[in-house]
Amino acid sequence: MNASVRLDTDHHVGEIDRRLFSGFLEHLGRSIYEGVYDPGNPLSDADGLRTDVLDALRPLHMPYVRYPGGNFVSDYDWRDGVGPRELRPARTDFAWKTIEPNTFGVDEFMKWCGRLGTSPMLAVNLGTLGAREAAALVEYCNLNTGTYWADRRRENGEAAPYGVKLWCLGNEMDGPWQAGHVPADEYALRAQQAARLMRGLDPSIELALCGSSKHEMETYLEWDRVGLEYCWDDVDYISAHRYSRNDDGDTPRFLAEGVEIDRILDDYTGLLAYVRGVKKSSKRVYVSFDEWNVWYKDRAGDGGWATAPHLIEEVYNLEDALVCAQYLNSFLRHADVVKIACLAQIVNVIAPLLTSSDGILVQSTYYPSLLYATHAAGHALTPVVECATYAAGATGEAPVLDVAASHEPDSGRACVFAVNRSQSEGVDVAVSFANQRAAAVLGVDVLTGDDPKAHNTWDRPGVIQPADGAAEIDDEGRVRVTVPSLGLAVLRLELARP
Repeated sequence: MNASVRLDTDHHVGEIDRRLFSGFLEHLGRSIYEGVYDPGNPLSDADGLRTDVLDALRPLHMPYVRYPGGNFVSDYDWRDGVGPRELRPARTDFAWKTIEPNTFGVDEFMKWCGRLGTSPMLAVNLGTLGAREAAALVEYCNLNTGTYWADRRRENGEAAPYGVKLWCLGNEMDGPWQAGHVPADEYALRAQQAARLMRGLDPSIELALCGSSKHEMETYLEWDRVGLEYCWDDVDYISAHRYSRNDDGDTPRFLAEGVEIDRILDDYTGLLAYVRGVKKSSKRVYVSFDEWNVWYKDRAGDGGWATAPHLIEEVYNLEDALVCAQYLNSFLRHADVVKIACLAQIVNVIAPLLTSSDGILVQSTYYPSLLYATHAAGHALTPVVECATYAAGATGEAPVLDVAASHEPDSGRACVFAVNRSQSEGVDVAVSFANQRAAAVLGVDVLTGDDPKAHNTWDRPGVIQPADGAAEIDDEGRVRVTVPSLGLAVLRLELARP
């Protein structure tokens, strides 16, 4: 099967924001306890932080990690998780029916961020708390004023402010499952009040408004419109969430997830333009896609009032990894609108990493994040793809190839990310540039396998992992590369200087 990808380095949608490669850490299951924080374990440091988890996450170069939720945040009082541990109260967690010991809180998270080399993206509780408590958290984290919460931070061992720049105004407040759920107009009022108090304390912060939790919601886009029209001048982003599913085992349909992700981002592109027009505003608001992943195999959300129970520890396979690559492709193709994206989550809970008491398992979905975070940089190019289509179930006819590309003007390096959705045929792709020629192939990384359900296990941890591929430049300056069936190919090039 043959295909072509045509690119022009002058035709791009904008700069790739590094925050597209961020993550998400929630107080849920074993994500915190036995995940990033495991005091007494030989693999943990003196602060109880798992060093093997830190070592595995560092290559992903996550610029931000969102915390502490998620559904958890809507009934969470951050004040329970600061100060001497022996004085912190254990609380029930409404969202996941677990016991939260509060031995890991804001200060521990900030220390963990420092060890990882990432920055915090904090969510505030607008479900059961409100604007005053949200502003108090800004004071605790960002101010050096000699006032109550700034002094409490110093007493708790951190003299300098943390300087948290990214904040989420609640989480999925459109969802009836959310603690403190209210209609859109009531949420908009809460969000604006919190935004103004928070930014009144620190004008430099950026704020994300809760958007629709999924596009299947009856209030999808209308919820977002109401919030945006009311809070436009007070926020910088609107959040979008999606968890992809293959409950019916329809691999052809599942592998066309990129089509659905594009549709959602096109929806938000139109909505943001509409509200901007209605407001007659010169300001831009962008998308923070701060929860995305595959999640459908383990949906149990009742922890039975245990501490750190095994909850939603999804086992990821090859087709899941190819869907994750399509999320990243779509974010790159919409780099003019999507500025932040958070893989949800990063350890144990629907995560690319699973821990045991004595080790760590890297799952298939780790590798798309690794490859894109390492190689996607500079401008997001606009690919023109000519390829066959196939029957993708309820999605209809879908292109066999899903493609994104990047280019770094200063270094002349370019990268093409191509997913082959076919389960049976490789695709021979000719990549060409309208305004430049490829000078050298710097490498090809391939993630593939024969079985879409193949996955890594503790006994066989290397079943799904990248391997070296090959590409060559033909006499006409086109780059020839084969993307195997059920495969992701990452083609790295050096372009000739003009």
